[in-house]
Amino acid sequence: MLPLTLGLGLLLLLSLVCGVGLGAAEVGWADVPRFLWAGLTGGTVSAGDAAAYTIVWEIRLPRVLLGAVVGAGLAAVGVAVQAMVRNALADPFVLGISSGAAVGANAVILMGAFAGLGVWALSVSAFASALAAMALVYAVARSPRGLTPLRLILTGTALAYGFEALTTVMVFGAARGEAARSAMMWLLGSLGGATWAKVPIAAVTVAAGWLWLRWRAEALNALAMGDETSAALGVPPSRLRRELFLVTAAVTGTVVAVSGAIGFVGLMVPHVVRMVVGADHRRVLAVAPFAGAVLLVWADVLSRLLLAPAELPVGVITAVVGVPAFILLMRRGGYAFGGG
Repeated sequence: MLPLTLGLGLLLLLSLVCGVGLGAAEVGWADVPRFLWAGLTGGTVSAGDAAAYTIVWEIRLPRVLLGAVVGAGLAAVGVAVQAMVRNALADPFVLGISSGAAVGANAVILMGAFAGLGVWALSVSAFASALAAMALVYAVARSPRGLTPLRLILTGTALAYGFEALTTVMVFGAARGEAARSAMMWLLGSLGGATWAKVPIAAVTVAAGWLWLRWRAEALNALAMGDETSAALGVPPSRLRRELFLVTAAVTGTVVAVSGAIGFVGLMVPHVVRMVVGADHRRVLAVAPFAGAVLLVWADVLSRLLLAPAELPVGVITAVVGVPAFILLMRRGGYAFGGG
């Protein structure tokens, strides 16, 4: 287990370096570590290297770091959501939170809402609308028996369709074509808006959520075996689902606010990791964030390179990779989704 985690950690470090070095603008590989060292130590670079240094330190490095954080967060939350609703096809967006965040984000992009917040308008609006969507899903799904998996899935799916319809109306009603294009980029996921200011907020939220999930890993094992078994083992299922709902909503809302709606990471990574380490959530949660981070860093690299100097939404890359991988996984005889 430890060798696998260390191996993925080294692979992630290598992926980060490659992510900084690769892009539409050519930067010499020998210059990348020099620029990174100058940025870390506060050193200086020559006037002739100023443009390349800005690309590496101010544009690419925060972008790849944010990609790693978002990928790790989506993978960890994907594990939690699949345990929470006991559904192998669940992912972080099944609760309708990303669709709710899209409403707030598009209100900024298309209508100029919260303009007084400046560069923070998009993130604040997306996060606030994600929290509002979370509250609405919780209020509708809650019953005298607590939060049941079926009610959560049905409520989240139904409200997601409603949020998506509202977003579509906003896009079609946009007066500017460029604003509609920006909205579509955000809906499909993009790390193009990454800044140093966004990295710490996302990193702290994802780290806190992941540590809490690791702490509750044994409880997730009990919950995955069914409500009756969970209760018999001393883990109240309804209370645990409420806690999981709050944690997954906070992490999902944060990563969606900084990167848009990136699909397939939270769906695919948990399944692939379970094939390698088994179903024990203590193992899965130790490995899945590293795998998700590596996947999203390379997906973002491809999104920058395939049509350079134009840029594809990173969600397109994860879907292109995820769809065939998911089909192959589903047809694999030795692996049963959700144990069924």
